[in-house]
Amino acid sequence: MSIAKRLKRRMSTVIAVIVLLAVWETWVDLGHVSPTMISAPSEIFAATIETWNTLGPAAAITGYEGVVGFLFAVFFGIMIGIALYCSHTFNAAFYPLLAAAQTMPLISIAPLFLIWFGFEISGKIVIVAVFGLFPIAVQTVRGLEAVPQFYSDVALTCGATPVWTLWHVKLRVAARQIYGGIRVSAAYIFATASTAEYLGARKGLGIWLQAAYNSFRTPLIFSATIVIILMTCVLMLAVNASERILLGPAGDDEDPDADQ
Repeated sequence: MSIAKRLKRRMSTVIAVIVLLAVWETWVDLGHVSPTMISAPSEIFAATIETWNTLGPAAAITGYEGVVGFLFAVFFGIMIGIALYCSHTFNAAFYPLLAAAQTMPLISIAPLFLIWFGFEISGKIVIVAVFGLFPIAVQTVRGLEAVPQFYSDVALTCGATPVWTLWHVKLRVAARQIYGGIRVSAAYIFATASTAEYLGARKGLGIWLQAAYNSFRTPLIFSATIVIILMTCVLMLAVNASERILLGPAGDDEDPDADQ
């Protein structure tokens, strides 16, 4: 995609956001909507600036939990996915459980982690890692299974070992699909961390949100939500940048003879 097309797409997004904020602000002002029901963007911005001395440190704690837990999720998700691919017995025994575990609600398991780890940050990191590794592991298995057999045949014919072929050929070919699972995981990392904090923690955006809710300060709820969204966007940009650095532009994987 050319730079002009990318700028055009980004400009369309910026214009849509500006229009949405303008309509939102106008509706709240002209409709005389109660501030406890919904806040205008200007009120949210003012509240964010006013409370940043407490909101910033809370966001830093949630960001630390999310990033560390995400890194563990990426590592263990890929390792589990490789194990599921390499062992038919392991796959048959645990893949259905792994797929079913993705439907497990956080609220049903968070109390257990609270009992095991207390209110410490380590417990939130574990929760983030556990819930983040599911899509990565599943996409790793699917990606490896989708690798055409001729890639392995060529490598083995040239004298490569099965282990070398797995790590240097199959994983490279499946990397795009694995990154798809990583992006899905990244989209929910900070929401998971803040929800886990809300259910039981000493610090973080979850506790900050709980305090805002208990005091009926609606603008602060929006402020924390926007911070979570921005943190998620930054993480997604980092994931996309790492994919581009490690694998190159997506077009590089296309077959140059496909249209011939």
